[in-house]
Amino acid sequence: MSNQPPPNAPYSPPPPAPQGGGPQHPHPPGSQGDSTGGVIPYKNPKALVAYYLGIFSLFPALGFPLGIASIWLGVLGLKARNRDPIIKGHVHAWIGIVLGVIGMPLHLLVGLGVITAIVSG
Repeated sequence: MSNQPPPNAPYSPPPPAPQGGGPQHPHPPGSQGDSTGGVIPYKNPKALVAYYLGIFSLFPALGFPLGIASIWLGVLGLKARNRDPIIKGHVHAWIGIVLGVIGMPLHLLVGLGVITAIVSG
């Protein structure tokens, strides 16, 4: 009888990790993301600002001008993303554009409703 434990014993040490066959290369320059994993497009500030302005365009009072700004910056952010795909931010730009398009007519309708209510007494 041998002093070796059975090969699948729960108390035996794990087998060594397999060795790679080829040389390990670092990522090419510029392909490394930031600490957010690319979720927040710090390299595309126009898209990021469009995103926040689009959200704030849904709030009362300043919604119409913020909606215009979010659409404008969203388009600029998309153009910047198309020039350099590494900077990311196309989703933030699109969200800014869509929320701006939703916020502007919403505030126009609310404004018209308020004016109609004031005029009709």
